[in-house]
Amino acid sequence: MYYPYLRGKQFELLALREFAEFYSANCNIFPIIEPVKKSFNSLTTAFQKMQEKGISFSIILNPQNGELINDYRSIETFIKNDLIDLNNCRPTFIVNNRNSRYIINKIEELELKNIILICQDNVDTENPDFNYLVERAECELILINGDNRSLRRRLNRIGKVIVRLDDKFNSQKKNSDYINIPEERFTEEHRCYEEDGFNGFADYTVLGSDFIEGGRLPYAVAMHFTYEKNADEIWVRHFVSDTNDDNTNIQGKFGEAAAKAVSFFRSNSINSHAIEELTSYYTSGQYPGLGVLKKLSIKHHLELINSILSQSV
Repeated sequence: MYYPYLRGKQFELLALREFAEFYSANCNIFPIIEPVKKSFNSLTTAFQKMQEKGISFSIILNPQNGELINDYRSIETFIKNDLIDLNNCRPTFIVNNRNSRYIINKIEELELKNIILICQDNVDTENPDFNYLVERAECELILINGDNRSLRRRLNRIGKVIVRLDDKFNSQKKNSDYINIPEERFTEEHRCYEEDGFNGFADYTVLGSDFIEGGRLPYAVAMHFTYEKNADEIWVRHFVSDTNDDNTNIQGKFGEAAAKAVSFFRSNSINSHAIEELTSYYTSGQYPGLGVLKKLSIKHHLELINSILSQSV
């Protein structure tokens, strides 16, 4: 099973909604969503779509990024009012070396079940509260950052389901920096996680782990699409515009980057619903906006991983 970690922003959620339309019958994707906006409208719409399609997902109740840091009550209210009937939604907590007791109290206060924990690198495996937390029967599935061996051994001893979480995307400071990196290896976890003793694998898709709020118009348009380079490895290809001296004519920059992407996909017989949508924008001369390009990259990645996992079942 693949556990993509996404933030609750408009186009990440739209990617999930559109993915759910096509792959509910054979889904190997379990999204983990960190709310980052005070408005829950987009979350509600996405969650209802995944509920309708029978796709399980999780919501982080103590986000560490965005507008809801230290405003966990808003999320609790949202859950009580909007998620009470969603039986495929699993509550999730991010665990660090200070908040185990808080999470224990919330589990008991809200009477939570089927909990997912995401352990940060700084968790202390000698902390009594942390050990009491992970040993609780309600905490069934635990994500750990990379191959934290001491934590992994501790969790294996108590029979927990463990998933490895990695940041696979090599983010650059500027979009134009990707010009010199046409492609790079992205992951092989889809082939190795079981052999390595994990029950699933997780990453931040083609966004990376850094949380970025908003931004200015870029000088360069860059699109990032993963593809199966060989039987064992997924690589990510970067498609970048050519005229990058200023932030004008974003539509033209899109056309330059999209021309490279569409040519690559056609030459290598690569296709997905996301690629078909991108091709339609390009051939019609329509510029969909930077947010849609991000959505397409995420949706294509979900489609790719789901297809690979479906073939290996």
